[in-house]
Amino acid sequence: MTLAAAAALIGPRAVDSGFLLLHQDDPVALADHMVAKTLDATVARREIEAALASDDPELAASFVELAREQGIALDPALVERVAAANSATALAKQAAGNFAHGFVSGEPQSAAGFAGTAAGDLFVFGDVRDALREGTRFASGEEADQFILGLACVGLVVTAGTYATLGAATPIRAGMSLVKGAYKTGRIGGRLAASIGRSLRAAVDLPALRTAISSMSLRQPGAGLRGMRSTVKLDRAGGLVRLMQDTGRVKANAGTRAAMDGLKIAEKPKDMARIARLAEAKGSKTRAILKLGGRAAVVLTAASFKLASWLFSAIMALFGFCSLLKSLTERATHRSFVWGKARRLRRARRAAAAV
Repeated sequence: MTLAAAAALIGPRAVDSGFLLLHQDDPVALADHMVAKTLDATVARREIEAALASDDPELAASFVELAREQGIALDPALVERVAAANSATALAKQAAGNFAHGFVSGEPQSAAGFAGTAAGDLFVFGDVRDALREGTRFASGEEADQFILGLACVGLVVTAGTYATLGAATPIRAGMSLVKGAYKTGRIGGRLAASIGRSLRAAVDLPALRTAISSMSLRQPGAGLRGMRSTVKLDRAGGLVRLMQDTGRVKANAGTRAAMDGLKIAEKPKDMARIARLAEAKGSKTRAILKLGGRAAVVLTAASFKLASWLFSAIMALFGFCSLLKSLTERATHRSFVWGKARRLRRARRAAAAV
């Protein structure tokens, strides 16, 4: 009875932990597992209403689609509110202003804002603006944001590559704009920002960049920009380029805000690669999944791994206990047979001696 009760208690969690360990390298399976355990009608309604209240109809629509995929029934009136919030008329009211803001500031707040940011970067305006602003400070010895300066210089090289390859490098260019915009708006994780910073220091020759900026002439701005591009060695930043590609993949499959959400929860470039795989499989539902589970939606976090390992150890301990109990039972049974056989032999000898 004791063993049966222990098995009933630990069995489901053991199966759950076994699933996590088995699929720890599959972000889509981890996300499906998390959603199945987390999302129900109450949670879906709460998240949709919160998204509408925070003026984020895209996230609300993402939860509606995710609920439909899970077969969760939603209030038709709530679904109509989400549809109305995502209508072309409602979105068009904000698009023009967001586009202009993104183009000028390089800080995307929405899909339209990112379109403005991407347009500015693609026409070199955004990267030149950031490179000149931070580069002038850097060359004069003032405090400059070397993160933005490095991204702007790399962006100049990537933009040139985009034109040279007739658009083949567009996903990298889109990812570059998103990373820069996420950093400006504080939507990039500290660990990921530190990793990008290390890649930028390896890719950009800062002393040469200082010299190139110092020698720039207003009469020949093109020569100055070429000098800035020459300080960038992309072959030294393969990880950075892959991060830009993965970010661009998320944007292409799940939207701008999904990419920004991914950059916020990612702790290393490999996390964005996993989020890109999730976005390719789940599309517009990606934002809802990331909102529900955060980084744990695509990565077996330390806490989950420790839980799985603990339960696996508990299973091994239970197996060991059962093996020990089996061994003790076998030994006791064997000794009982030996003792009974010896007793019968002694009785037979005594009977023979009496005769």
